[in-house]
Amino acid sequence: MTSTPPDPTLVRFDGPWRHFDVRANGLRFHAVETQRFVADRPLVLLLHGFGEVWWSWRHQLEALTEAGYRAVAVDLRGYGDSDKPPRGYDGWTLAGDTNALVRALGHTSATLVGHADGGLVCWATATLHPAVVERVAVLSSPHPRALKRGVLFNSEERSAFLPLFLHNQLPRLGERRLTRADGAFIEEYFRERSGPAWQQSPDFAETIARNRLAIQIPGVAHCSLEYRRWAFRSQFRNDGRRFMDLMDKRLPIPILAVRGHDDEYILDSVMVQSRHWAADMDYRIIPDTGHFAHQEAPEEFNALLLQLLGR
Repeated sequence: MTSTPPDPTLVRFDGPWRHFDVRANGLRFHAVETQRFVADRPLVLLLHGFGEVWWSWRHQLEALTEAGYRAVAVDLRGYGDSDKPPRGYDGWTLAGDTNALVRALGHTSATLVGHADGGLVCWATATLHPAVVERVAVLSSPHPRALKRGVLFNSEERSAFLPLFLHNQLPRLGERRLTRADGAFIEEYFRERSGPAWQQSPDFAETIARNRLAIQIPGVAHCSLEYRRWAFRSQFRNDGRRFMDLMDKRLPIPILAVRGHDDEYILDSVMVQSRHWAADMDYRIIPDTGHFAHQEAPEEFNALLLQLLGR
């Protein structure tokens, strides 16, 4: 671990990757695809979850490229080597980022794939910018209205989700928790939410090391918490009510919803409730995995993803 704040470019990890910048929605985004990319293939845009960077999708980038798609993973607004503005972490702006990214990459539409917070961005983009979204795959990421309903009316989901979510609302304390001891919280977070098999692998150790590094990049801890702060605080403001009203629309496109069987953070019930806002939703559970099933069991997740793309 580093004793000084790491430079954002350190998340441009070496490997069979092409790192490049994309200007979209007024920001610069760090994007990654394999060196074997073909630009005029159908686009699959991959959006990571809380406390991560593009590296979350390393297994999917290779598999999707091999299957004939153009797969691009980005560092979301505020993460990694993307720009870190002080604001813009509301649902409208994040959906606008994704809409603009698709077009900036030279495509008119894409399949969106998102984990956790990235999945919520997928739901919002498909609802607010339907012309740009062909299909959606979300992992451990229920529809925003289903999540809100689950937290309000399901005591088990509320107990699993709310304590850390509320702690993150506290100014400065949340940031200190994320960055203390060279990002030790990130390892705790992953160990609490992932299955035991992955934790014993070299892949897990490498993932933890890279995400601990990334969370210490100046500004990242604050920006990553702003996603959750807006999600909570907006519930008591007119902008949040307007956003939830706009999200009350049943999507007609194919949607794959995936959950790790042992995920104790996002429960089965709240994923099932997402069907209310998805007319064509295929819900699958991957056994022996937790909150990070796309990394814990990449072959199983990739097979489901390719089935969606093949429809």
